[in-house]
Amino acid sequence: MSLDALRDGLPAYAKDISLNLGSLASETVLTDQQKWGAFVASAHALGVPAVVQAIEAAADAAGLSSEAKSAAKAAAAIMGMNNVYYRSLHLLSNGEYKTLPARLRMNILANPGVDKADFELWSTAVSAVNGCGMCLDSHEAELKKHGVPTQSIQAALRIAAVVNAASRVIAAEAALAA
Repeated sequence: MSLDALRDGLPAYAKDISLNLGSLASETVLTDQQKWGAFVASAHALGVPAVVQAIEAAADAAGLSSEAKSAAKAAAAIMGMNNVYYRSLHLLSNGEYKTLPARLRMNILANPGVDKADFELWSTAVSAVNGCGMCLDSHEAELKKHGVPTQSIQAALRIAAVVNAASRVIAAEAALAA
């Protein structure tokens, strides 16, 4: 499935989502690697097959390298773990948990295989999808240290928001068709 087919498959009530997918695919605030990595990471974080397939096909057509695609998937994987853990620490009223070592392996953060700022951008998008405020603050601070402009961070958040919406619509429509 292509991105155009995904857009065409969205029902009329989700026209805004379709239009936003189209405009974000043409986004110029981010480099192509940053943009398509954010799309891939967000799609993998949500795991809706038709959306993952369409976005991976679009990323391949746009020339996203296999290393960048793998790093975007790694961002989705590691944030799938970290977002639950750190969101839980944030939500627990017992502050003692924040003093304990996480004792979770996170080696990919040290060497993601792509530019660190790109990986942080993708981790930010996934953290938005997964709703971890603590992680969002942490990744945004790292991005600022790397000199990433606010508009670029916003673009990654917009991609995450629209991929989330498209995934929810596609999953709901598939449930009706089953």
